[in-house]
Amino acid sequence: MMTQQTEAAPAKKKSGWLNLAIDYGPLLIFFLVYRYFSPEEKGNAVGEVLAVVKGTGAFIAAALVALGVSKWKLGHITPMLMLSTALIVFFGGLTIFFQDPVFVQVKPTIIYAIFAVALLVGWRMGRPLLKYLLGAAFEGLSDRGWLMLSRNWGFYFVGLAVLNEVMRAALPFEQWLTAKFWLFMPLSFLFTFMQLPMMMREGLGKEDEVEEETTHPPV
Repeated sequence: MMTQQTEAAPAKKKSGWLNLAIDYGPLLIFFLVYRYFSPEEKGNAVGEVLAVVKGTGAFIAAALVALGVSKWKLGHITPMLMLSTALIVFFGGLTIFFQDPVFVQVKPTIIYAIFAVALLVGWRMGRPLLKYLLGAAFEGLSDRGWLMLSRNWGFYFVGLAVLNEVMRAALPFEQWLTAKFWLFMPLSFLFTFMQLPMMMREGLGKEDEVEEETTHPPV
């Protein structure tokens, strides 16, 4: 009698640097391509629009590559990444078609607003939607912790949407793009670190500790 052994497929290794590259790599590509094609002389509207269009094309391509890399290397595509990529392709296509950078500038506001409404409505209904968006990003975090995190990120996205609209109205495109990359990314890191004490209190990482103790018992 032949016994069949079912071997579980090895889980994809997590990589903080890879996640960072997937999230911010396309924006960096957009920034670099735009700066490369941006005209040296100020007031060259045609050259400015051409640089935006070329940067947007590179942005769309990089976002699609990031989507494939996430599936290939991490084994999954988060709903947040899927929605973000879909909006990049949609609004990027409008930017290229109409030759108008405003669509690229409005896209982050719409993304932030969608996530803010979804997270805050879920929080009011007692459903931690961030848990379903991020999956196993914070292993061991309790449902109460996920609910608090969803609420905090919901209000944070409200702040980002307002900030993006203020910058879009007050700054030229190049300054807006620079601020988008060098201001929003540090803000997100800072906000994430600010959540760590609460998440630690709500069980973050405890399952990993239990699993390690079970797998490698003291001798």
